[in-house]
Amino acid sequence: MTRAVILALNSGSSSLKFGLFNARGDDVHPLCSGAVERIGSGAGSFWIHDANGRTLKEDRQVFAGQPEAVRAVATALEHLPFPRPAAVGHRIVHGGSKLCEHQKITPEVLSALETAVTFAPLHLPPALSMIRQVQQHFPETPQFACFDTAFHRTLPEFAARFALPQEFWEAGVRRYGFHGLSCESVLHTLGADVPPRIIVAHLGSGASITAIAHGASIDTTMGLTPTGGIVMGTRSGDLDPGVFLYMLRTLGSNLDKLETLLDTESGLFGISGISGDMRQLHASAKNPRAQVAIEIFCRSAKKAIGAYVAILGGLDLLVFTGGIGERDATVRERICSGLEWLGISLDSQKNLSGLQTISAGSSRARVCVLPSLEDAQIARLTNRLLGEQGATPATH
Repeated sequence: MTRAVILALNSGSSSLKFGLFNARGDDVHPLCSGAVERIGSGAGSFWIHDANGRTLKEDRQVFAGQPEAVRAVATALEHLPFPRPAAVGHRIVHGGSKLCEHQKITPEVLSALETAVTFAPLHLPPALSMIRQVQQHFPETPQFACFDTAFHRTLPEFAARFALPQEFWEAGVRRYGFHGLSCESVLHTLGADVPPRIIVAHLGSGASITAIAHGASIDTTMGLTPTGGIVMGTRSGDLDPGVFLYMLRTLGSNLDKLETLLDTESGLFGISGISGDMRQLHASAKNPRAQVAIEIFCRSAKKAIGAYVAILGGLDLLVFTGGIGERDATVRERICSGLEWLGISLDSQKNLSGLQTISAGSSRARVCVLPSLEDAQIARLTNRLLGEQGATPATH
Protein backbone atom coordinates (compact mmCIF):
# COMPACT_ATOMS: atom_id res chain seq x y z
CA MET A 1 0.00 0.00 0.00
CA THR A 2 1.60 3.25 -1.18
CA ARG A 3 1.86 5.99 1.42
CA ALA A 4 2.87 9.46 0.26
CA VAL A 5 2.19 13.17 0.38
CA ILE A 6 0.51 14.23 -2.87
CA LEU A 7 0.07 17.71 -4.33
CA ALA A 8 -3.10 17.97 -6.45
CA LEU A 9 -3.27 20.84 -8.96
CA ASN A 10 -6.34 22.06 -10.80
CA SER A 11 -5.45 24.83 -13.24
CA GLY A 12 -7.81 27.10 -15.13
CA SER A 13 -7.27 29.92 -17.58
CA SER A 14 -7.18 32.48 -14.75
CA SER A 15 -6.91 30.40 -11.58
CA LEU A 16 -4.93 27.67 -9.86
CA LYS A 17 -6.53 25.54 -7.16
CA PHE A 18 -4.46 23.08 -5.17
CA GLY A 19 -4.55 20.66 -2.28
CA LEU A 20 -1.85 18.85 -0.33
CA PHE A 21 -2.90 15.39 0.86
CA ASN A 22 -1.51 12.66 3.05
CA ALA A 23 -2.36 9.50 1.10
CA ARG A 24 -2.28 5.88 2.15
CA GLY A 25 -3.63 3.66 -0.57
CA ASP A 26 -7.00 5.11 -1.55
CA ASP A 27 -7.43 6.88 1.80
CA VAL A 28 -6.49 10.54 1.43
CA HIS A 29 -6.53 13.19 4.15
CA PRO A 30 -6.12 16.91 3.43
CA LEU A 31 -3.20 18.77 4.95
CA CYS A 32 -3.99 22.11 3.34
CA SER A 33 -5.73 23.61 0.32
CA GLY A 34 -5.66 26.92 -1.47
CA ALA A 35 -6.02 28.91 -4.64
CA VAL A 36 -4.42 31.60 -6.73
CA GLU A 37 -7.24 33.57 -8.32
CA ARG A 38 -7.60 36.22 -11.02
CA ILE A 39 -4.30 35.34 -12.68
CA GLY A 40 -3.47 37.84 -15.40
CA SER A 41 -5.58 40.61 -13.88
CA GLY A 42 -4.39 43.57 -11.89
CA ALA A 43 -5.91 42.26 -8.65
CA GLY A 44 -4.81 38.69 -7.98
CA SER A 45 -5.32 36.89 -4.68
CA PHE A 46 -3.66 33.90 -3.01
CA TRP A 47 -4.79 31.97 0.04
CA ILE A 48 -4.00 28.72 1.86
CA HIS A 49 -6.14 27.09 4.57
CA ASP A 50 -5.29 24.09 6.73
CA ALA A 51 -7.57 21.05 7.05
CA ASN A 52 -9.60 22.83 9.75
CA GLY A 53 -10.17 25.93 7.64
CA ARG A 54 -7.61 28.06 9.50
CA THR A 55 -5.90 30.63 7.27
CA LEU A 56 -2.21 29.85 6.80
CA LYS A 57 -1.54 32.46 4.15
CA GLU A 58 -3.50 35.25 2.52
CA ASP A 59 -2.07 37.70 0.04
CA ARG A 60 -3.14 40.06 -2.72
CA GLN A 61 -0.73 40.70 -5.56
CA VAL A 62 -0.47 40.70 -9.32
CA PHE A 63 0.12 37.30 -10.93
CA ALA A 64 1.09 37.94 -14.54
CA GLY A 65 0.63 34.30 -15.53
CA GLN A 66 0.79 30.63 -14.53
CA PRO A 67 4.59 30.69 -13.89
CA GLU A 68 4.18 33.32 -11.18
CA ALA A 69 1.27 31.40 -9.65
CA VAL A 70 3.23 28.13 -9.49
CA ARG A 71 6.23 29.94 -8.03
CA ALA A 72 4.04 31.46 -5.32
CA VAL A 73 2.51 28.09 -4.39
CA ALA A 74 5.86 26.26 -4.37
CA THR A 75 7.51 28.95 -2.23
CA ALA A 76 4.61 29.08 0.22
CA LEU A 77 4.52 25.29 0.67
CA GLU A 78 8.26 25.22 1.34
CA HIS A 79 7.73 27.58 4.29
CA LEU A 80 4.84 25.65 5.81
CA PRO A 81 5.31 22.68 8.18
CA PHE A 82 4.29 20.03 5.64
CA PRO A 83 6.39 17.33 3.96
CA ARG A 84 7.60 17.86 0.41
CA PRO A 85 5.22 16.13 -2.04
CA ALA A 86 6.30 12.74 -3.36
CA ALA A 87 4.22 13.25 -6.51
CA VAL A 88 2.12 15.91 -8.23
CA GLY A 89 -1.24 15.12 -9.81
CA HIS A 90 -2.86 17.39 -12.39
CA ARG A 91 -6.48 17.68 -13.44
CA ILE A 92 -6.33 17.58 -17.23
CA VAL A 93 -9.65 18.45 -18.82
CA HIS A 94 -9.11 16.72 -22.18
CA GLY A 95 -6.84 13.84 -23.19
CA GLY A 96 -7.62 14.14 -26.87
CA SER A 97 -8.09 11.05 -29.01
CA LYS A 98 -5.04 9.17 -27.68
CA LEU A 99 -4.96 9.56 -23.90
CA CYS A 100 -7.92 7.88 -22.24
CA GLU A 101 -6.57 6.75 -18.85
CA HIS A 102 -4.94 8.47 -15.89
CA GLN A 103 -1.18 8.03 -16.25
CA LYS A 104 2.32 9.27 -15.51
CA ILE A 105 3.39 12.33 -17.47
CA THR A 106 6.24 11.42 -19.79
CA PRO A 107 7.69 13.29 -22.80
CA GLU A 108 5.41 11.17 -24.99
CA VAL A 109 2.34 12.12 -22.94
CA LEU A 110 3.31 15.80 -23.10
CA SER A 111 3.62 15.53 -26.88
CA ALA A 112 0.17 13.92 -27.12
CA LEU A 113 -1.30 16.68 -24.94
CA GLU A 114 0.20 19.36 -27.17
CA THR A 115 -1.45 17.66 -30.14
CA ALA A 116 -4.77 17.63 -28.26
CA VAL A 117 -4.84 21.41 -27.68
CA THR A 118 -7.23 21.84 -30.61
CA PHE A 119 -9.82 19.83 -28.64
CA ALA A 120 -9.64 22.15 -25.61
CA PRO A 121 -7.89 25.43 -26.53
CA LEU A 122 -9.12 27.19 -23.39
CA HIS A 123 -8.17 24.48 -20.90
CA LEU A 124 -5.10 22.62 -22.14
CA PRO A 125 -2.60 25.50 -22.63
CA PRO A 126 -2.68 26.53 -18.94
CA ALA A 127 -2.45 22.87 -17.89
CA LEU A 128 0.61 22.34 -20.12
CA SER A 129 2.18 25.51 -18.74
CA MET A 130 1.52 24.22 -15.23
CA ILE A 131 3.22 20.88 -15.92
CA ARG A 132 6.33 22.64 -17.25
CA GLN A 133 6.48 25.03 -14.32
CA VAL A 134 6.16 22.20 -11.80
CA GLN A 135 8.99 20.40 -13.60
CA GLN A 136 11.18 23.45 -13.00
CA HIS A 137 10.33 23.75 -9.30
CA PHE A 138 10.20 20.01 -8.48
CA PRO A 139 12.52 18.44 -11.11
CA GLU A 140 12.83 15.09 -9.32
CA THR A 141 9.14 14.75 -8.48
CA PRO A 142 7.01 12.55 -10.78
CA GLN A 143 3.89 14.14 -12.24
CA PHE A 144 0.67 12.40 -13.19
CA ALA A 145 -2.20 13.36 -15.48
CA CYS A 146 -5.72 12.73 -14.18
CA PHE A 147 -8.10 13.17 -17.09
CA ASP A 148 -11.66 14.45 -16.79
CA THR A 149 -12.41 12.36 -19.88
CA ALA A 150 -11.05 9.05 -18.51
CA PHE A 151 -14.20 8.03 -16.64
CA HIS A 152 -16.15 8.17 -19.89
CA ARG A 153 -13.88 5.78 -21.80
CA THR A 154 -16.58 3.15 -21.19
CA LEU A 155 -19.11 4.98 -23.39
CA PRO A 156 -20.45 2.55 -26.00
CA GLU A 157 -19.87 3.56 -29.60
CA PHE A 158 -23.54 4.38 -30.13
CA ALA A 159 -23.31 6.92 -27.28
CA ALA A 160 -19.92 8.33 -28.28
CA ARG A 161 -20.49 8.76 -32.02
CA PHE A 162 -21.95 11.84 -33.67
CA ALA A 163 -24.06 11.44 -36.81
CA LEU A 164 -21.17 12.46 -39.07
CA PRO A 165 -19.23 10.63 -41.81
CA GLN A 166 -16.78 7.89 -40.81
CA GLU A 167 -13.67 10.01 -41.37
CA PHE A 168 -14.63 12.31 -38.49
CA TRP A 169 -15.00 9.36 -36.11
CA GLU A 170 -11.58 8.12 -37.22
CA ALA A 171 -10.15 11.61 -36.62
CA GLY A 172 -11.35 11.55 -33.01
CA VAL A 173 -14.43 13.74 -33.41
CA ARG A 174 -16.65 12.05 -30.83
CA ARG A 175 -18.29 12.47 -27.45
CA TYR A 176 -15.60 12.44 -24.76
CA GLY A 177 -17.53 13.64 -21.73
CA PHE A 178 -16.18 15.64 -18.80
CA HIS A 179 -16.56 16.04 -15.03
CA GLY A 180 -15.21 12.49 -14.86
CA LEU A 181 -13.16 13.18 -11.73
CA SER A 182 -16.30 14.49 -10.05
CA CYS A 183 -18.20 11.32 -10.99
CA GLU A 184 -15.34 9.16 -9.72
CA SER A 185 -15.28 11.04 -6.42
CA VAL A 186 -19.04 10.50 -6.03
CA LEU A 187 -18.65 6.76 -6.59
CA HIS A 188 -15.80 6.65 -4.06
CA THR A 189 -17.97 8.46 -1.50
CA LEU A 190 -20.77 5.96 -2.07
CA GLY A 191 -18.32 3.10 -1.51
CA ALA A 192 -20.06 -0.25 -1.37
CA ASP A 193 -23.43 1.51 -1.60
CA VAL A 194 -23.30 1.90 -5.41
CA PRO A 195 -26.63 0.85 -6.97
CA PRO A 196 -26.88 -0.35 -10.59
CA ARG A 197 -28.52 2.76 -12.07
CA ILE A 198 -27.19 6.22 -11.15
CA ILE A 199 -27.49 9.69 -12.63
CA VAL A 200 -24.93 12.28 -11.49
CA ALA A 201 -25.97 15.91 -12.00
CA HIS A 202 -22.81 18.00 -11.69
CA LEU A 203 -24.19 21.54 -11.63
CA GLY A 204 -21.83 24.49 -11.34
CA SER A 205 -20.49 27.16 -13.66
CA GLY A 206 -19.85 24.15 -15.88
CA ALA A 207 -22.64 21.59 -15.79
CA SER A 208 -23.23 18.08 -17.07
CA ILE A 209 -25.44 15.05 -16.46
CA THR A 210 -24.00 11.52 -16.58
CA ALA A 211 -25.76 8.15 -16.72
CA ILE A 212 -23.88 5.39 -14.85
CA ALA A 213 -24.75 1.69 -15.12
CA HIS A 214 -23.02 -0.73 -12.73
CA GLY A 215 -20.29 1.83 -12.02
CA ALA A 216 -19.53 2.68 -15.67
CA SER A 217 -20.44 5.77 -17.68
CA ILE A 218 -22.84 4.89 -20.50
CA ASP A 219 -23.90 8.38 -21.58
CA THR A 220 -23.16 11.99 -20.69
CA THR A 221 -24.30 15.39 -21.90
CA MET A 222 -20.98 17.08 -22.70
CA GLY A 223 -19.54 16.10 -26.06
CA LEU A 224 -16.34 16.82 -27.95
CA THR A 225 -15.70 19.77 -25.64
CA PRO A 226 -16.99 21.06 -22.28
CA THR A 227 -19.10 23.62 -24.17
CA GLY A 228 -21.74 21.06 -25.16
CA GLY A 229 -24.63 19.56 -23.24
CA ILE A 230 -26.99 21.36 -20.88
CA VAL A 231 -27.06 25.14 -20.38
CA MET A 232 -24.23 26.45 -18.17
CA GLY A 233 -23.08 29.66 -16.51
CA THR A 234 -21.49 31.27 -19.56
CA ARG A 235 -21.47 28.33 -22.02
CA SER A 236 -24.29 27.75 -24.47
CA GLY A 237 -24.62 23.99 -24.20
CA ASP A 238 -26.04 22.12 -27.19
CA LEU A 239 -27.23 24.20 -30.14
CA ASP A 240 -28.68 23.54 -33.56
CA PRO A 241 -25.57 23.39 -35.83
CA GLY A 242 -27.41 25.77 -38.13
CA VAL A 243 -26.99 28.47 -35.47
CA PHE A 244 -23.21 28.40 -36.03
CA LEU A 245 -23.67 28.69 -39.79
CA TYR A 246 -26.12 31.55 -39.34
CA MET A 247 -23.68 33.42 -37.11
CA LEU A 248 -20.78 32.96 -39.50
CA ARG A 249 -22.83 33.96 -42.55
CA THR A 250 -24.87 36.88 -41.30
CA LEU A 251 -23.18 38.24 -38.19
CA GLY A 252 -19.68 38.33 -39.61
CA SER A 253 -18.34 36.28 -36.72
CA ASN A 254 -14.88 34.85 -37.11
CA LEU A 255 -13.96 31.60 -35.34
CA ASP A 256 -12.23 33.29 -32.40
CA LYS A 257 -15.21 35.59 -31.82
CA LEU A 258 -17.61 32.66 -32.12
CA GLU A 259 -15.61 30.62 -29.61
CA THR A 260 -15.60 33.52 -27.15
CA LEU A 261 -19.34 34.01 -27.59
CA LEU A 262 -20.17 30.34 -26.99
CA ASP A 263 -17.79 29.86 -24.04
CA THR A 264 -17.90 33.13 -22.13
CA GLU A 265 -20.89 35.20 -23.30
CA SER A 266 -23.71 32.65 -23.49
CA GLY A 267 -25.55 30.39 -21.04
CA LEU A 268 -27.13 32.02 -17.99
CA PHE A 269 -25.08 35.15 -18.61
CA GLY A 270 -26.15 35.50 -22.21
CA ILE A 271 -29.84 34.91 -21.50
CA SER A 272 -30.05 37.14 -18.41
CA GLY A 273 -27.66 39.87 -19.47
CA ILE A 274 -26.72 40.06 -15.78
CA SER A 275 -24.50 37.21 -14.68
CA GLY A 276 -23.61 33.57 -15.10
CA ASP A 277 -23.75 33.18 -11.31
CA MET A 278 -26.99 31.51 -10.21
CA ARG A 279 -26.91 33.35 -6.87
CA GLN A 280 -27.08 36.73 -8.60
CA LEU A 281 -29.97 35.54 -10.77
CA HIS A 282 -31.93 34.44 -7.70
CA ALA A 283 -31.26 37.89 -6.23
CA SER A 284 -32.74 39.47 -9.37
CA ALA A 285 -36.25 38.18 -8.72
CA LYS A 286 -37.89 41.13 -10.48
CA ASN A 287 -35.81 40.79 -13.64
CA PRO A 288 -37.75 38.68 -16.17
CA ARG A 289 -34.64 37.74 -18.17
CA ALA A 290 -32.95 36.42 -15.02
CA GLN A 291 -35.99 34.28 -14.22
CA VAL A 292 -36.16 32.95 -17.79
CA ALA A 293 -32.47 32.02 -17.53
CA ILE A 294 -33.09 30.01 -14.34
CA GLU A 295 -36.05 28.23 -15.92
CA ILE A 296 -34.08 27.34 -19.06
CA PHE A 297 -31.22 25.98 -16.93
CA CYS A 298 -33.52 23.82 -14.79
CA ARG A 299 -35.51 22.62 -17.80
CA SER A 300 -32.29 21.71 -19.61
CA ALA A 301 -31.13 19.57 -16.68
CA LYS A 302 -34.59 18.03 -16.23
CA LYS A 303 -34.74 16.96 -19.89
CA ALA A 304 -31.34 15.26 -19.63
CA ILE A 305 -32.27 13.45 -16.42
CA GLY A 306 -35.52 12.21 -17.95
CA ALA A 307 -33.70 10.97 -21.04
CA TYR A 308 -31.15 9.10 -18.96
CA VAL A 309 -33.81 7.43 -16.82
CA ALA A 310 -35.10 6.04 -20.13
CA ILE A 311 -31.59 4.98 -21.24
CA LEU A 312 -30.94 3.28 -17.90
CA GLY A 313 -34.35 1.58 -17.86
CA GLY A 314 -35.20 3.15 -14.51
CA LEU A 315 -33.31 4.87 -11.72
CA ASP A 316 -31.95 3.87 -8.33
CA LEU A 317 -30.03 7.02 -7.34
CA LEU A 318 -29.91 10.66 -8.46
CA VAL A 319 -26.90 12.60 -7.14
CA PHE A 320 -26.65 16.39 -7.14
CA THR A 321 -23.10 17.72 -6.90
CA GLY A 322 -21.07 20.78 -7.93
CA GLY A 323 -21.51 24.30 -6.56
CA ILE A 324 -25.15 24.72 -7.63
CA GLY A 325 -26.05 21.07 -7.14
CA GLU A 326 -24.73 21.06 -3.57
CA ARG A 327 -25.95 24.46 -2.38
CA ASP A 328 -29.03 25.51 -4.34
CA ALA A 329 -32.14 23.85 -2.92
CA THR A 330 -34.40 25.91 -5.18
CA VAL A 331 -32.73 24.63 -8.35
CA ARG A 332 -32.85 21.04 -7.08
CA GLU A 333 -36.57 21.39 -6.36
CA ARG A 334 -37.33 22.93 -9.75
CA ILE A 335 -35.41 20.22 -11.59
CA CYS A 336 -37.13 17.38 -9.73
CA SER A 337 -40.61 18.89 -9.80
CA GLY A 338 -42.73 16.93 -12.28
CA LEU A 339 -40.45 13.88 -12.28
CA GLU A 340 -42.51 12.04 -9.66
CA TRP A 341 -43.90 9.74 -12.36
CA LEU A 342 -40.30 8.61 -12.98
CA GLY A 343 -39.91 7.74 -9.30
CA ILE A 344 -38.10 10.95 -8.29
CA SER A 345 -39.73 12.74 -5.34
CA LEU A 346 -38.08 15.26 -3.04
CA ASP A 347 -38.87 15.87 0.61
CA SER A 348 -39.11 19.67 0.80
CA GLN A 349 -37.84 19.88 4.38
CA LYS A 350 -34.91 17.55 3.76
CA ASN A 351 -34.04 19.47 0.61
CA LEU A 352 -33.72 22.67 2.66
CA SER A 353 -32.01 21.07 5.65
CA GLY A 354 -28.57 20.22 4.27
CA LEU A 355 -29.09 16.48 4.70
CA GLN A 356 -27.31 14.07 2.37
CA THR A 357 -30.47 12.17 1.40
CA ILE A 358 -33.27 14.52 0.33
CA SER A 359 -35.76 12.15 -1.31
CA ALA A 360 -39.23 11.58 0.09
CA GLY A 361 -40.09 8.28 1.70
CA SER A 362 -42.38 7.51 -1.24
CA SER A 363 -39.65 8.10 -3.84
CA ARG A 364 -38.67 4.97 -5.76
CA ALA A 365 -35.28 6.52 -6.50
CA ARG A 366 -33.02 7.83 -3.77
CA VAL A 367 -31.96 11.47 -4.26
CA CYS A 368 -28.71 12.60 -2.61
CA VAL A 369 -26.54 15.69 -2.35
CA LEU A 370 -22.84 14.77 -2.32
CA PRO A 371 -19.72 16.94 -2.51
CA SER A 372 -17.57 16.97 -5.63
CA LEU A 373 -14.15 16.16 -4.18
CA GLU A 374 -12.07 16.41 -7.34
CA ASP A 375 -8.80 17.35 -5.62
CA ALA A 376 -9.06 14.38 -3.26
CA GLN A 377 -9.76 12.13 -6.24
CA ILE A 378 -6.68 13.50 -8.04
CA ALA A 379 -4.59 12.71 -4.95
CA ARG A 380 -6.12 9.22 -4.71
CA LEU A 381 -5.44 8.43 -8.37
CA THR A 382 -1.94 9.89 -8.22
CA ASN A 383 -1.03 7.81 -5.18
CA ARG A 384 -2.42 4.72 -6.90
CA LEU A 385 -0.37 5.42 -10.03
CA LEU A 386 2.71 6.14 -7.93
CA GLY A 387 2.53 2.55 -6.72
CA GLU A 388 2.01 1.25 -10.26
CA GLN A 389 4.82 3.06 -12.08
CA GLY A 390 5.91 1.14 -15.11
CA ALA A 391 2.40 0.10 -16.16
CA THR A 392 1.65 0.62 -19.86
CA PRO A 393 -0.90 3.43 -20.37
CA ALA A 394 -4.02 2.63 -22.35
CA THR A 395 -5.07 4.48 -25.50
CA HIS A 396 -8.27 4.64 -27.51
